[in-house]
Amino acid sequence: MIDAQHSAQQFDALLVLSFGGPEGNEEVVPFLENVTRGRGIPRERLEVVGEHYYYFDGISPINALNREIIRNVESELKKRGHNLPVYFGNRNWHPFGTATAEKMAQEGIRKVAVFATSAWGGYSACRQYDEDIAAIRQHLADKGLPEIEFTKMRQFYDHPKFIAEMVDAVAEAWQRIPAEKIGRARMLFTAHSVPNAHDNVGGADGDKNLYSRQVAEASRLVAERAGISDYDLVWQSRSGNPKTPWLEPDIVDHTTAIHDHDGVDAVVVCPIGFISDHMEVIWDLDSELQAAADEMGVQVERARTAGPSQRFAGMVVDLLEELEQGRPWETSGNVTVQGCTTNGVPCAAGCCDIRAN
Repeated sequence: MIDAQHSAQQFDALLVLSFGGPEGNEEVVPFLENVTRGRGIPRERLEVVGEHYYYFDGISPINALNREIIRNVESELKKRGHNLPVYFGNRNWHPFGTATAEKMAQEGIRKVAVFATSAWGGYSACRQYDEDIAAIRQHLADKGLPEIEFTKMRQFYDHPKFIAEMVDAVAEAWQRIPAEKIGRARMLFTAHSVPNAHDNVGGADGDKNLYSRQVAEASRLVAERAGISDYDLVWQSRSGNPKTPWLEPDIVDHTTAIHDHDGVDAVVVCPIGFISDHMEVIWDLDSELQAAADEMGVQVERARTAGPSQRFAGMVVDLLEELEQGRPWETSGNVTVQGCTTNGVPCAAGCCDIRAN
């Protein structure tokens, strides 16, 4: 792991590394096969899982949203006087990170700063991107292409610009709650659930449950700055074996409970765990949660995500400049920030290693 106080570095390019998503009905099952590779899930089951993609004509918004982030970052780089090309690569679908790396190698790129599109620690949110980078480097070696050095920029869950953007988004959402409902409204922060066993090993040097603690701290920071004292942290989008314990409570279950028990008839939902309006937001929140809330007569006002904003692009360039200028990390929370790594080597040997369970 690269320390918060580190030597200045120079880069040839910036790589935005993300999850990927299908962009047509014919791509849904092949994409899901990549996501679930090694789990032995039959194609018929993947067809069922893919229904929420088919609802949107097989198009996940994630690639388009990442391209928007890239355009904003390019604009911010130009504004600050950086002459740095920005590349785009994914883990599970086109443009694959391996293909993008081939292009970079052929174009003479040798030192790359990597922005992974996740604010958090934990296996899925951080270490898996290290594994992606290691796989990309191995792919280049297997192809006989020049070696590229990759430096992954650190986690940004409490970067002041990320928090400020979410504060503004929450304030805007609260303004849509009618005055007569304010007293019966509740603030909900939501993020992607993970198995408890995965969260338990998240973090380096004994600093466990890093993911859930960072999400809780980011929620506290946003609520505090928005002047909200009463809020709940909930989770969403769980999958897999229903007998496996995951982070709870589920957002739909919790909304139902506070409506039935506390008379809540309006909720402001901040998707703090997601940087853009991708499938977990537009389906799990805007469709499934909304449908359940409609049945109960509960108003849902969902705060926008941070990713499309120019402020978010400014944060990405801030993270780059931390590395280029060797300056201290700009943070605002009380939970540790990790994840700045080189060439896919994790923060520590056992950091976020789910195979240890």
